[in-house]
Amino acid sequence: MTEENKTQNIDEQKNNQVKEDNKKTSLDIKVGSLVRLHLRIKELDAKGNPKERVQVFEGMIIAHQHGKEPGATFTIRKIGADNIGVERIIPLHSPTIVKIEIVKQHKVRRAKLYYLRAQKKKKKMKEIK
Repeated sequence: MTEENKTQNIDEQKNNQVKEDNKKTSLDIKVGSLVRLHLRIKELDAKGNPKERVQVFEGMIIAHQHGKEPGATFTIRKIGADNIGVERIIPLHSPTIVKIEIVKQHKVRRAKLYYLRAQKKKKKMKEIK
């Protein structure tokens, strides 16, 4: 291969990756959104063979850091069984993210919703239609 072909292949790969990442970031992910996140999980079955499945994590986005740059992350919180809060910090451009669905949008006046951690029950918020 010549130098020109190598650079063209690298440019094509970068463009394809940017297009895939734009699909994820084209959603209007905001703090206060109730989202359903589909994550790819790798496990071992009973015989020790690797196995992949998709796990759904549904919760509210309580924080979003670093905009849409490559190191961007967001924090999702959900109330699990017995009213125990579960939080996950997930990179926005992670290859484990299969799909992000926005279920509801809430109107909030804060950039970080850390006060929801102290709530014993779900806080009522205004929904944006």
